[in-house]
Amino acid sequence: MTTSDCHASLWLARNDRDMANCTITFYPDNKKVKVPKGTDILNAAIAAGVYINSSCGGEGVCGRCKVIVKKGEVVSEPTGRLSKEELQKGYVLACCSTIHSDVEIEVPPGSRLKKEQILTEEAKVERLAGLFSKAGEVEKGIEIKERKIFSHSPLATKLFLKLPPPTLKDNISDLERLYREVRRKLEIPIVQTGLANVKKMGRLFRESNWRVTALLGKRNGTTEVVLIEPGDTSKRNFGIAVDIGTTSIVAQLVDLNTRKTLGTKATHNRQVSYGEDVITRMIYAKRKDGLEKLHHVVVDTVNELISVLSTEHQISLSEITGVMCAGNMTMSHLLLRVDPTYLRREPYVPTANFMPVIRAAEAGIKINPRGLLACLPGVSSYVGADIVAGVLASGIDEADKLSMLIDIGTNGEIVLGNREWLVCCSSSAGPAFEGSGVRSGVRAMEGAIQKIEIDPEDYKVKYSTIGGAKPIGICGSGYIDTLAELLKAGVIERSGKIKENLNTKRVRKGEEGLEFVLVWKRDSGTDEDIVITQADITNLIRSKGAIYTAADILAKKTNLELKDINKIYLAGGFGNYLNIEKSIWIGLLPDLDRKKFAFIGNSSLAGAKFALLSYEATMKTREIAKKMTYIELSVDPSFMNEYTGALFLPHTDIGRFPTVIKKLSLK
Repeated sequence: MTTSDCHASLWLARNDRDMANCTITFYPDNKKVKVPKGTDILNAAIAAGVYINSSCGGEGVCGRCKVIVKKGEVVSEPTGRLSKEELQKGYVLACCSTIHSDVEIEVPPGSRLKKEQILTEEAKVERLAGLFSKAGEVEKGIEIKERKIFSHSPLATKLFLKLPPPTLKDNISDLERLYREVRRKLEIPIVQTGLANVKKMGRLFRESNWRVTALLGKRNGTTEVVLIEPGDTSKRNFGIAVDIGTTSIVAQLVDLNTRKTLGTKATHNRQVSYGEDVITRMIYAKRKDGLEKLHHVVVDTVNELISVLSTEHQISLSEITGVMCAGNMTMSHLLLRVDPTYLRREPYVPTANFMPVIRAAEAGIKINPRGLLACLPGVSSYVGADIVAGVLASGIDEADKLSMLIDIGTNGEIVLGNREWLVCCSSSAGPAFEGSGVRSGVRAMEGAIQKIEIDPEDYKVKYSTIGGAKPIGICGSGYIDTLAELLKAGVIERSGKIKENLNTKRVRKGEEGLEFVLVWKRDSGTDEDIVITQADITNLIRSKGAIYTAADILAKKTNLELKDINKIYLAGGFGNYLNIEKSIWIGLLPDLDRKKFAFIGNSSLAGAKFALLSYEATMKTREIAKKMTYIELSVDPSFMNEYTGALFLPHTDIGRFPTVIKKLSLK
């Protein structure tokens, strides 16, 4: 049975079995699924394994789930999100249209979730390079002396034991005999195991001639004998590090003995069908079966990545004994099927910052049936384990000098500090940098415009897309470029207002006011003009203003200025593709020496791998989480005062951006 068939079966099982079923066919995937009459097209698509853009969680307000009804009876609610021309062509919104007969649906390019540009590279930072090296060793010709070293002690460790058979003189119980041999090899004050192991222990020991392999797991402060296998299986022990992001999920297969990374796979987080941001998903979780659906979708995705990795590397799922996850607080709650409702309600308290280590099977993760699943700790509702993992990977908690970590997305999470202290905050940047809430916005997938240049003489536009495909829209990094280039070319004022009397057809009046055409429809992959509107520019300025202000406030709360920061690490997929220079031009990042900025890749995945391979690193994440002081900006009056000043390009106080004044000749 395919994954799509599983989705369909699970979905149908929750519905009235006596209702008439309709067959729906989705093109161009040519996938079919039977669903009860009255099912909306969006849920039918999810059941079929067809993934359609939908950033509002099916509320009918984002207008991104446009599909074309080619055949059959569909009843649609009026939404005002479709033009007359689109209605005439048979367009409907998938979330607001129900199926009442066998139907055929075409998903147009702009509504498809294509292959995304997902960052799978680990953080390239000093701590990562010397993670398991020893002082005195030589690496790339340089003797390692002062790097912070984490001991090799995986989440799950296999230990081969030759147990001495019992005698009349040595007549302790089988269980105590096991514990004694474990302690002879490892310094473990407390060892425990479950009843399931005890029940089979007597026969297993004797039938294996007292030669067994014990799987030891680090579980909630103690060491547990998780599994006992006959013979020596210690050489085959693998783990999975997972970064569960709001828009993408990355899994990495690791040999827990050699510490070698065997492979990495990534895909989009299919929860996006229920909402593009965490708030929308929290709201969706309150619906009937909402939490269950969100949980199953993320677990199914993780299981698929694990299955592909294990198959490619000829590893049995039973040989995978541990999974370590890092993600924001909402993702951690949904992975473990914990209600995320109270994360968004004042006083914004998570159910748990420190999740217990559990059997992976309890969450539905398919590895060894007794294998372990751990989630790294978070700090608050909006600063989660992905940020804690980033601090661990970057090593700013061990640095003498002041450093800042910035992870830009729908929420901008920022950490500032050094070995003595850490403060953090989260600022709601909105979905614009994720390609949502803007007219031609798309996520970073094939065909998304990621780089832009505008000639200030004739306003001609040069662009490049992900994968070199025909442009279908603009992703977050493309919008940074666009805003900077519009400012540089004099198309917009510092307030962001589009200049109306320019000598170009690219500036025109659209349905929502003035707009600038970046790509004419004859050149686009959607047969529509790709534009940036006045409303888009306003949204982008608000988003960049929220990030800059959060960084500025965080520094001021510690009686410092941004210029005092020695290093600024940019983490995550979006941060990795930023153009630093243009980000400074628009006032997203502070105007500092460009050498202070460093891209560190997927630091969430790197931190998860550290913790998977080292119990010391796991405990370090707990120290980091406890050490970080969270500042709630939403109730801080100084934030709004500073924020209004950031709603200019690059800022109302232009003196903060001296190099931008010079390069762009701003006044």
